[in-house]
Amino acid sequence: MMPAARESLLDAAYTALLRRPWSAVRMVDVAAAAGVSRQTLYNEFGSKEGLARALVRREADGYLAGVDRALGAHGDARERLTATAEWTTAVARDNALVRAMLTGCWGERLPAPTLSSVPSSSSVPAQRRADGPLPSPGDLVSMVRDRAVAVISAPGPGTGSRELARSCELAVRLALSCVAAPPDACGVGELVRSALSAPSPTAAGR
Repeated sequence: MMPAARESLLDAAYTALLRRPWSAVRMVDVAAAAGVSRQTLYNEFGSKEGLARALVRREADGYLAGVDRALGAHGDARERLTATAEWTTAVARDNALVRAMLTGCWGERLPAPTLSSVPSSSSVPAQRRADGPLPSPGDLVSMVRDRAVAVISAPGPGTGSRELARSCELAVRLALSCVAAPPDACGVGELVRSALSAPSPTAAGR
């Protein structure tokens, strides 16, 4: 299947999920909305569970791509982490799947795919990838922290990577707390800046 057709199917599944609980989403309707046959949908994803796993994986990838953009858009370490925290709270507010992945709280309207790998007999590489493990909240925190450390840390020894890693993880966990309990008018950005003000992240952004 062409990547564009696969994305159309995932878009159709996501749109259907916005309108009704996942249990009420029908494969035939997803296929029709994407302009392909139901058999094509099954050939690509194997099952409704496979479609759910692929959709969750795509939304996780989209979240992490946004993290990379936030980390790359600001020169100062504190501002990069603040932008990452603000992106995290914004996307969690707008995307129920990302919110569920970050918090581990899967409501009854959402699919609830197992996070561990599942057996696959499909020869489709993308399907095998979706059958692999899905990220837990802890996995996502680690991924964001490690991305932040890689971008912010200065080259060479003695850059205080342990302190930097703590600062990066603190920013992410503050963002997650704001997802669960939205802050008042000050917003997540001010909370993160205040938390990182003393001591500041060790290394300045490159």
